[in-house]
Amino acid sequence: MTRHCHKCGWVWSFREQPGRSESCPQCRADLRVCLNCSLHDRSAAFQCRDRRAEPVAEKDTANFCEYFDFKSRAWSGPGGANSREEQARATLRGLLGD
Repeated sequence: MTRHCHKCGWVWSFREQPGRSESCPQCRADLRVCLNCSLHDRSAAFQCRDRRAEPVAEKDTANFCEYFDFKSRAWSGPGGANSREEQARATLRGLLGD
């Protein structure tokens, strides 16, 4: 399990957490974002499991959340965290002949 950029999969190899202004050297996406946080959960209120955290509107842009913890995971590609969505899109493409 490693820590990756949520957008392109570049591996964050440093021990410390990324700062608010840190960005991925490959795709320039912000790294300190909800989508990279271990507390991010689409089914939780405000999509965060920590009740103390302030709600963040844009989950893919840098924020000042003090509870950020860079998620360790196996990289499964962009959007891989929501395989149900990808599966539904593939089924729809199949039905429409795309």
